[in-house]
Amino acid sequence: MPDCFPHAVTFPFLCTTMPTDTKRVRGPEVSQSPTLFLCKHVAVLPSHGRRADGRQRDQVDVRPVFVRCGLVSQAKGSAYIEAGNTKLMCCVYGPREMERKDETDMKCGKLTTDMRFAPFSCLERGSWIQGSQDKDLSLMLHESLQPAVCLHKYPRSQIEVNVMVLENSGSVLAHAVTCASLALADAGIEMYDLVLGCSIRQNGASYVVDPSYMEENSCSSVSSENQGGLTVAFLPSLNQISGLQSDGEMNEETLTAGVRTCIEGCYKLYPVIQQALTKAVRRAAPPPSES
Repeated sequence: MPDCFPHAVTFPFLCTTMPTDTKRVRGPEVSQSPTLFLCKHVAVLPSHGRRADGRQRDQVDVRPVFVRCGLVSQAKGSAYIEAGNTKLMCCVYGPREMERKDETDMKCGKLTTDMRFAPFSCLERGSWIQGSQDKDLSLMLHESLQPAVCLHKYPRSQIEVNVMVLENSGSVLAHAVTCASLALADAGIEMYDLVLGCSIRQNGASYVVDPSYMEENSCSSVSSENQGGLTVAFLPSLNQISGLQSDGEMNEETLTAGVRTCIEGCYKLYPVIQQALTKAVRRAAPPPSES
């Protein structure tokens, strides 16, 4: 039988291996983040003497606060607060119609809060995607602000509160409550009272008010009892607490004393917030007419 293919034909353009991509540099199959190789030293919080920024321990010694209202013209109300190196910006939008009709309440409005950290706000760079910490802080912010807002005045409407942490140097939740309350007042939202925030860090028998980032993430070498943090949201004119957040382990007496200390710290911030609101109203007021 004659051979049907007497001559073998080869195709040099066919090969068993795929061509490599010369325009893309492939990384290793297994890699680790370079932050894992950083030496992270846990700072030890001393229990006596002055603090790192010169403030006193076991006293209601808050950081100097700078407050300004009405910085964002696109928002209905806005506020900026700066306490030490902690810097936050808050914008309020609304009241406006609810996006989802099935959530519309004919008798009461809805308050939404969103708190995020800028990627450059912390020691380790983050992302714009909201993480679990941002969601927890947003929920705590909502629980602190809702009792002070007259939502029954805005039926079928929603009020949006957006807080952006520009730099985290400790006590961000307490200052976020104050900044958001100031922005709501700047937006003309009817409220029962302003909401002020203050936090402490308990270290055994000693405590620090308005702790910095290093003080919040420090450990104690003296005692393992009564270690934790406390943040209080307070309505100064009504003398009521609208929110309380605590972590760590503290007994009942220490927790009660910490709440009283936070309330005293809120009263210290109250004149500064009142002065900032007064200046904002004067700037927004029309000039007097010449008669």
